[in-house]
Amino acid sequence: MTQTASTIMGSGWAALIWEPVGGCLLTTQIYDHQSNLSQAGVPLMVLDAWEHAYYLQYENRKADFFQAAWHLWNWTDVGQRFDTVKRVSITLDDASR
Repeated sequence: MTQTASTIMGSGWAALIWEPVGGCLLTTQIYDHQSNLSQAGVPLMVLDAWEHAYYLQYENRKADFFQAAWHLWNWTDVGQRFDTVKRVSITLDDASR
């Protein structure tokens, strides 16, 4: 997610999502206020890459802010979200038709 957030130009977020159709975790960028998530993607955690999130403490060192954020997440909550979302079942019945 740090790499994903670091490559956002301007404003947006990096997100770790669960993609239930493929049954995998993905990282994605969300630009401005638009949702760039896959259609079924469920966000598990989000990293704010907007300048207002880091500039007062980190100025233009946003990579340092992203590294520091890893110590702030409630990992128990993230794990519970992951356990819950893994149970989401999306099947494509008769997809071969």
